[in-house]
Amino acid sequence: MSGPGALVRVGLGGLAGWTSWRVNGDDGAYARPSGEVEGSGMSGGGMAMTGNVVATAAGGRPAMGDPGPAGRFGEFGGRFVPEALVPACEELESEFRSAWSEPGFRSGLSALLRDYAGRPTPVTQARRLSAELGVRVLLKREDLTHTGSHKINNVAGQALLARRMGKTELIAETGAGQHGVAAATMAAYLGLDCTVFMGERDMARQELNVFRMELLGARVVPVTSGSRTLKDATSEALRHWVTTVDTAAYCIGSAMGPHPYPWMVREFQRVIGDEARAQCAELLAGAVPDAVVACVGGGSNAVGTFAGFAATGARLVGVEAAGGAGISRGQLGVLHGFLSTFLQDENGQVIEAQSVSAGLDYPGVGPEHAHLAATGRAEYHTASDDEAVAAVELCARMEGILPALESAHALAWTARAARSGDLSPGATVLVTLSGRGDKDAATLKELTRGRG
Repeated sequence: MSGPGALVRVGLGGLAGWTSWRVNGDDGAYARPSGEVEGSGMSGGGMAMTGNVVATAAGGRPAMGDPGPAGRFGEFGGRFVPEALVPACEELESEFRSAWSEPGFRSGLSALLRDYAGRPTPVTQARRLSAELGVRVLLKREDLTHTGSHKINNVAGQALLARRMGKTELIAETGAGQHGVAAATMAAYLGLDCTVFMGERDMARQELNVFRMELLGARVVPVTSGSRTLKDATSEALRHWVTTVDTAAYCIGSAMGPHPYPWMVREFQRVIGDEARAQCAELLAGAVPDAVVACVGGGSNAVGTFAGFAATGARLVGVEAAGGAGISRGQLGVLHGFLSTFLQDENGQVIEAQSVSAGLDYPGVGPEHAHLAATGRAEYHTASDDEAVAAVELCARMEGILPALESAHALAWTARAARSGDLSPGATVLVTLSGRGDKDAATLKELTRGRG
C-alpha cells in the first residue's frame, strides 16, 4: 500500500505517450517523471505538470474565473501531458487569452452564435410538468440550437480560434455524437477538414449521428479498443493530435483535458448561464431560481450553466449517470491530461462507466466540477437509466418536448427531488435541456418496446 502523497499508476487504455497517476493522501505532493514513460515508447519526454492556483469569490465561494497559467481549480485540473504537447497547449492558452481579450473576436463569435446557431435560446415555462411535480420548472432550451445541442457553443469558439491560429483540420472525440456533429458542422462552414473519433459501441447506438457527420464531410474513425466508448475515443483523438499538432486543432467536446481546455470550454459555454440568468430575472421579477440543475458527464453544459449563477444564492445541482458518477464514486487521479476524480479499482485502474446515455458514459468529471463539489458550492447526485428513460417520457407527454437521454438525467433528479420534498413545494427550478432526443429514438424504442 502506498503512503500519503505517493503516486500510483492509473491505466489509460493504451494512449502512446500518456500515463496517469492517482494521488494517495491529501498533502498535494506531485512528481514530474523523467526519462521513458512506462509503456509509452517515448524517451526523454516524461510528463509536464503545472502548479496550483485557486480563484475564489468573497466568502470562499468559487468565482469560476480564470484559473491562471497553472490551470488549477483548487487541487484539480492542471496540464499532465507528454512533452511533445506542451508547446501546443501553451500556444493554445496564449492564443485563447489574446482572442478572448479582443472585442472583435468575441463580437464575431456572438454574431456567429446568433445568426448561424440560433442564439439566444429561450427559457420555456413547463406549465404542465410544473403542475405535475408541484414546483415551477423552467427549461433552458439548448435543444433548439442548430445541430440540436449545446455543443455548438463551444465548437464555434474553438473553430474560430483554430482558423485564427492557421490550423486546417479539426480533431474531435464524441460519445453521443452531438459534439461530433457540431464539429463537422463548423468545419464545413469554415472550410476545415474534420476527423472525429467515436467508440465502436457508440457508433452502433448513434447511427443517425454517424451518418450526419459523414454527410457533413467529416471522417468518422471507429475506436475498437477498451470499452469502445467516449473514454477510448478521447484517447485516440489525443494520440492523433500528437502526430498532427502543426496543422490540426484538437476541438475537445467537454470541460476536461489539459489546461487550457476546461477553462476555455467553460468560457465558450457560459453563454448558457449568462443568457439564463438574464431570462430568469425577467421571468422572476429580478430573482434567481431556487435551484439550477444540469446533467454532468465531462460537464460542459453544466459548467456553462453554473457560471451564470455561481455568484448568486441559487442551489447548483449536477446530475451524473448512476453507472458513471465520477464525483459521487470516483477517486483522485489523472486521465486525459487533467487531475480530477475518476472511477478506479483498488489498483488504480480505470473502471468503465455504464450508462444508457452515450454522452454520460465517461469514468470521470471535469476538474472544475470536482472543485465545485469539494468546496460545497455545487452538489452532485445520480439518476439511473430507468429514471432517465421515465423522465424522457414524462417530459414528452407533459410538454411535447423530447429531451436527450443526457438531459433527462437532470429532469429525473428534479422529479425525484420534487416528489421527495428535497425541493420545497412551489420552488423554482431551472433545468438545462442540453440537447434534443431525436438521436435516442432507436434506443428509447428498444427500451420501451412491449410496455403498455
